Amino acid sequence: MASATAVAANTGTMNSLHRRQFLTTGALAGGATVLGAPFQRAGKPKLRLSLAAYSFRSFFKYQKTSVRKVAERPMDLFKFIDFCADHGCEGTELTSYFFRHEITPKYLTDLRKHAFLRGVDISGTAVGNNFSLPKGAQRDAQIAYVKKWTDHAALLGAPHIRVFAGREAKGVDRKQADQWAIDCLRECCDYAGKRGIFLGIENHDSIGSAKTLIEFVEAVDHPWFAVNLDSGNFRTADPYADFAAAASYAVNVQLKVELRIGNEKKEADLKRFADLLRKANYQGYVVLEYEAATDPYKAVPPLLKELQSILA
Repeated sequence: MASATAVAANTGTMNSLHRRQFLTTGALAGGATVLGAPFQRAGKPKLRLSLAAYSFRSFFKYQKTSVRKVAERPMDLFKFIDFCADHGCEGTELTSYFFRHEITPKYLTDLRKHAFLRGVDISGTAVGNNFSLPKGAQRDAQIAYVKKWTDHAALLGAPHIRVFAGREAKGVDRKQADQWAIDCLRECCDYAGKRGIFLGIENHDSIGSAKTLIEFVEAVDHPWFAVNLDSGNFRTADPYADFAAAASYAVNVQLKVELRIGNEKKEADLKRFADLLRKANYQGYVVLEYEAATDPYKAVPPLLKELQSILA
C-alpha cells in the first residue's frame, strides 16, 4: 500500500507510516474511520434526494466532446438546477459531460450561486475517466483531467466526484489494469483530499459485484476514497444483496428505475433500496439517475415525488 496521505503531510514525519497504521494510532480520532472499512456513522439514517443531470442527457446542447442541436425543450445546467428546485430536490448532481466546453471560474461560481439562491446543494459531479492504463502520456492526461475536475468541484462547492477504474486494453490482464487504476486513484485522492472532496468509485466496467467493489476500495486504502453506489450496475443474480453489502462504504448513492439481472431488465424496487440504506445507517444524497426509455420530462417528476415519500 501507499505511504501516509495528504492528511498527514503537514507533520512531515508520517511518511514512513502505512495509511491504516496512521489512522489507528488515533491521529484522526473522532471523525475518521479505518481506511478501506465501512463508515461508522453516528446518529440516524438521513436520505436526501438529488437528481443527476445525466437523466436529461439527450436534451443538453453540450456533450462530452461535441455540441448537439436540440430542437425541442433544450436543457442547460442552469435550467437543470431550476428543474431540481421546482421538483423538491435537496440536491443537484451536475454531470461533467454537459458543462460548456470553455469552463471558466465565473461559469462555475455562477452555477454555484444559482443553486444556492434556488435552495439546492450541488451534491456532486461525475467524470468519465479511464485509469486502467500503464505509465505514459495517456495516463498522465487522465490524471490531469480528474485533478482539473477536482478544482472545478471545489469552486462549485461539490463535495463528491464519481470516478471509474476504467476498461483495460485488449490483451491486458484485469489484475494489472486494476493496479494501474489503484495507483492513479491514490494520487488523485491525495489531491482531492487537500480540497475536502471525496472520490467515489462506481460499480462499473469490471467492478460488477459487491465483492470486487469492496476489494477495490480496500486496495486504494485512502481516507478520501469510497463508493459511489449505483443500484443499476451490479451484474449478479441478486443486485439487492450486493447493494446491501456495499451500502456502508458509500458516500453517494445513485438509484436507477431498472435493474439488470442476467440478460433481463427488471423494474427496481426503490423502497427496498431505501430500506437497505437505512439499515446501513447511510447519511447523504440519494440521486435519481434516470436511464429508462420514457421521456424524462414526463417520467422524472412523478419518480421524484415517489422518492420524496420513500426517503422521508
